Amino acid sequence: MTIKLGVPSKGRLMDKTFDWFGARGVVLSKTGSEREYTGAVDGVDGVELVLLSAGEIPRELAAGRIHLGVTGSDLVREKLANWDRRVKDVAPMGFGGADLIIAVPNFWVDVDTLDDLDAVAAAFRKAHGFRLRIATKYHRLVRDFLQANGVADYQLVDSQGATEGTVRNETAEAIADITSTGETLRANGLKILSDGLIHSSQATLFKSRSADWDGGNRDIWRKLEQVLGV
Repeated sequence: MTIKLGVPSKGRLMDKTFDWFGARGVVLSKTGSEREYTGAVDGVDGVELVLLSAGEIPRELAAGRIHLGVTGSDLVREKLANWDRRVKDVAPMGFGGADLIIAVPNFWVDVDTLDDLDAVAAAFRKAHGFRLRIATKYHRLVRDFLQANGVADYQLVDSQGATEGTVRNETAEAIADITSTGETLRANGLKILSDGLIHSSQATLFKSRSADWDGGNRDIWRKLEQVLGV
């Protein structure tokens, strides 16, 4: 029996994940060449390392193709409807932190809260004949957040590039994006709404609810759980 552990395949997230497991007695390592996504696990028998992009891990967890996965809590919530029914968050890992926020132009001096944004959106539609545009990569999270807070008369526009630049480029009136320091927002003349925090994200170890946990796999997980102290 084998349980599969999916971790980010490159960059700082991979390095920090390796460090987190290593500090708890489970050594993860990348094997083969730099272009090969293969790895090894030492410290607990029966665990197979699967190297994936952080964005792929939520999907693989939900499908049960991997048993455990490390990725951003924002990605799980964005990519998986009813995420908590499909995966379980086992342990926040204390790195990869960033906030998903709503930001508006600095020159909107009277706009500080979501209620203000709702009022501006209604006035904008009346004046221009179309809804105020909010650029984002996080459609599910932003839509649910704005609906829960009573904001209407907006449209989400997809941004897969530099979201912070969309207001200056006049392709959106506001943005919803991830930020860690706020420096890029300030450089682009944007401010965060005082109640505009959608989600504080960090790297998290998740467990699939649909993977095969029968027989020996459950025993492997119990051993890994004990070693990691989660």
